[in-house]
Amino acid sequence: MSTMPVAPDDIAHVIQVALAPAFLLTALATLLNVFSTRLGRVADKVDTAAAGLRTADAHEAVRLSRQLSYLRRRSFVLDAAVVLASAGAVMTGIAVLTLFVGALRDAATASILFVCFGVALVCTVVAVCAFLVEILMAGRGIRDEVDRQQEHAEERGAS
Repeated sequence: MSTMPVAPDDIAHVIQVALAPAFLLTALATLLNVFSTRLGRVADKVDTAAAGLRTADAHEAVRLSRQLSYLRRRSFVLDAAVVLASAGAVMTGIAVLTLFVGALRDAATASILFVCFGVALVCTVVAVCAFLVEILMAGRGIRDEVDRQQEHAEERGAS
């Protein structure tokens, strides 16, 4: 059975079709950037509240402890947003990769263009997964700091 080589126009068409979802990936990356920035702002507020707890009187310590609880909940919501956006980005990347590999299946020989584009898609999916892990680690660090500060405030209130 003889197979015909893939024409450059066919390769270009597959890439054009596969790049259409790249706009969704761009939007998701922008969202992830926003979420990351907001998580950084939450972390800054946790630091400020934690510093205030060290010198606060009992009434102020209660207010700051409530603020820390609120910031803890915000970090959980941001974690959920990051997980959902990352899952959307990963699934978009996998969909594009599936489309790309589907076109390759019928090709007699894989050109260097196909290999480069396929590797780029895989790297993008893995990068989004790595970012997801990092942002979840940052969120957990924020919640751990909130817990430490609240324990410290409770100990001060008990003394």
